[in-house]
Amino acid sequence: MKSAQAYWAIIPAAGLGRRMGSSVPKQFLAIGRKTVLEHCLESLWKLPELSGMVLVSHGHPALACIQERFRNHRLMRADGGEKRCHSVLNGLHALSGQAHADDWVLVHDAARPCVRQHDLRVLINALAGHEVGGLLGTRVHDTMKRIDAQRLVQETVERRGLWHAHTPQVFRYGLLKQCLEQALKDGYEVTDEASAMEHAGYHPLMVECHPDNIKITRPEDLELAEFYLQQQGRL
Repeated sequence: MKSAQAYWAIIPAAGLGRRMGSSVPKQFLAIGRKTVLEHCLESLWKLPELSGMVLVSHGHPALACIQERFRNHRLMRADGGEKRCHSVLNGLHALSGQAHADDWVLVHDAARPCVRQHDLRVLINALAGHEVGGLLGTRVHDTMKRIDAQRLVQETVERRGLWHAHTPQVFRYGLLKQCLEQALKDGYEVTDEASAMEHAGYHPLMVECHPDNIKITRPEDLELAEFYLQQQGRL
């Protein structure tokens, strides 16, 4: 039976990806015959619950082709902001008049093309009756060190309870919008949607995903993402 709440996706894709060392933003680089961004959009759109997607980006020559390809998938556009949090807020504003306060919003990095359908399904099912929302993540297995400005090790950080935060991050439309706006008003450094929720006193649920849900940040990540997509049978 279809849930009473609708599901929407916001894909912030306004980053420049300077660490990639490329003149082309990483979300528009190719993996196989598709851009990184297209792989992300395809992953999300396979969710039958999804009512529409908002692509938040600055202008780029590849956008017209991508929009045309997804024109039957209710792909909307919004302008990118100064930082990721501003882009996400622009995406939320673009849904004004369509999304209801209790609808779910999935915010997914445009540079995470390898997210698995199984993990998306597990995330949505885990949050079905949750009051706040949550996010995908993976446990920290390595020994963690804290360093100073000179990169000298100051201490070993207890890794018990530490997780790597991934996306999608899924929250109620009204609450996420409210928490993001308040965090920015307070001058709080919003690193992801969950951090805005935490700033407001909420406790998102962490849902474990496969470790191949990587974020493309450096040139070598592109080859790794291609390998993972091949392993998943998506190339």
